[in-house]
Amino acid sequence: MSARAQGVRVALDAGQTGTKVRFTRPSAPPVDLTYPGVRTHEPLMPQLAAVARTLHADLGEDLETISVGVSGLTSAATDAAALLRLTADVGTRRVLLAHDSVTSFLGSLGDARGAVVAAGTGVVTLAVGRTRVARVDGWGNIMGDAGSAHWIGREALDAAMRAYDGRSSGTALLDVVRAHWPDIEHAYIALQSDPDRIRIVASFAEAVTALAGTDAAAAQISLRAARELSLSVATALARVAEPDDAAEDCVVGMVGGVFRSPVIRARFEELVSEARPGVVIRVPRGTGLDGAAALPGLEATHPLHGQIAVASV
Repeated sequence: MSARAQGVRVALDAGQTGTKVRFTRPSAPPVDLTYPGVRTHEPLMPQLAAVARTLHADLGEDLETISVGVSGLTSAATDAAALLRLTADVGTRRVLLAHDSVTSFLGSLGDARGAVVAAGTGVVTLAVGRTRVARVDGWGNIMGDAGSAHWIGREALDAAMRAYDGRSSGTALLDVVRAHWPDIEHAYIALQSDPDRIRIVASFAEAVTALAGTDAAAAQISLRAARELSLSVATALARVAEPDDAAEDCVVGMVGGVFRSPVIRARFEELVSEARPGVVIRVPRGTGLDGAAALPGLEATHPLHGQIAVASV
C-alpha cells in the first residue's frame, strides 16, 4: 500500500519556543517530535511548510493530512489554501489550520463548555459557550499577553533594574539578571539587539517562580500574573454566557508552563472561583498537540468549527 493510501496524518502545535509534531500512521501508535518554534513577526505559512518538509525528509513518507494550531495566527495570515500549495510536494491533500487557542481548548476540555487559558511564552484565553466563542488577549508581548512567561520575565527585569537604581528595595532578581549580564548597565543594549530576546525575557519567569516563596518582588509579580490570567478567564466566560447557564456546567482548564508556579496556580484558582462561584477547575485532559490532532474529527455543529480554516484537493 502506498504512503498516500495509508493516510499519514500530521498534527503541529506551533509555538514561539518550539513546534511539537505528532505523526500517525494507520494501525501504529503516534510518534511525537519537536522542531524549532515559529517567529510570529514573520510569515507563518512558509515556516509551517518548512517543518512539514523537514518531517517528510525525516520520515520518507507523504503527509496526507496536516492539522495545525499556531501561535500568533491572525485572520489575515490564516490561509489554509496557501499552506496546502506549499506542502503539495510532500503529498499533502488536506490542511486544517487554527489559532492555538482553539487547539489548546480542544486538547484541554474537548467538547465541554467553558474556558481554557494557555499561558506559556505568550498567553491566550478562549471560552466556548453553547453558541458563542470568545477570545481574550493573545495580543503579543508589546500589546498584551498579560500574565504570560514573557510578561512575568519583563516584570522581573523591571524589578531588578528598579532595585539597581535604588528606586525600590532590594530583590534577589537583581542577582539573577546580573548573572546573565555581568555588565548590568549594558544589559538593555545586549537584550534589545538579541534576535532571541523574546525567549530570553520569558526565561526569567523561572527565577520568579523559584523565588516567589522568599522574595517579595517575585511574590508580587506572581500574584499580579495570577490576577491578570483570572481576569481574562472571567471576561471570556462572561462573553459566552447565556442567561440560563448554570455555573457548575462551566469548566476551566489551565495549560502552559506558567502554571507550574504553585503561587500563580493557587491564586488563579482562588480568583476564578471568587469571580465565578461554582465553576469547575479541571486538570487538562491533554495538550495543544492533542487538540491539533483532534481538528480533523471536530463535528460541524461544534461552536469552534467556524474557527478552523480547511483546504483540500
